[in-house]
Amino acid sequence: MGKLIFDGMTTPDDPVRLKGKILIAMPGMGDPRFDKSVVFICDHSEAGAMGLIVNKTAPDLSLGELLDQLSINGDRFDTAQTVHFGGPVETNRGFVLHSPDYYRKGSTLRVNALASMTASLEVLQDTAEGAGPKSFFLALGYSGWGGGQLEDEIGQNGWLTGEASDEILFSRENEGKWTQALKGMGVDPLLLSAAAGHA
Repeated sequence: MGKLIFDGMTTPDDPVRLKGKILIAMPGMGDPRFDKSVVFICDHSEAGAMGLIVNKTAPDLSLGELLDQLSINGDRFDTAQTVHFGGPVETNRGFVLHSPDYYRKGSTLRVNALASMTASLEVLQDTAEGAGPKSFFLALGYSGWGGGQLEDEIGQNGWLTGEASDEILFSRENEGKWTQALKGMGVDPLLLSAAAGHA
């Protein structure tokens, strides 16, 4: 599924896709890895979909520790920043979701006006040199779906789809993002959880 990420799969002639949208996990969806997850969809086509969870952190790993492992100077970083758990696929691979003010040919995927994604170390090296994006987070792993799989999950009420915002994507307050995303759609999370509990 690696080539899915940078093929520029979606074209202006495609039907409306979920690229640039967020997925909000419904209570009781059945997969604990996605419990109360908010996923930003970076690419979507008939071949499948790829996204990053924006509100879960990788356990016991700070950005500073990761930069040390990669021998990258952390002086220009908030080294206490957490590293995200982007999803259960390729969890040893890093992806940087960032503001669109940064672009590196061949490794940056432009998603929409809010965000781009770069899956190479250069974005961290450029940031260390003062030439990186204004906002970003680093995620290990990604969330992936085969052709038609995500559409099926949405059809089975596993996910709600909504609009992304800068705050949902880049705020450090991960704990409240699921609730905030639902409220942004006019959905009361307490009513949603109660309804799921009685299904």
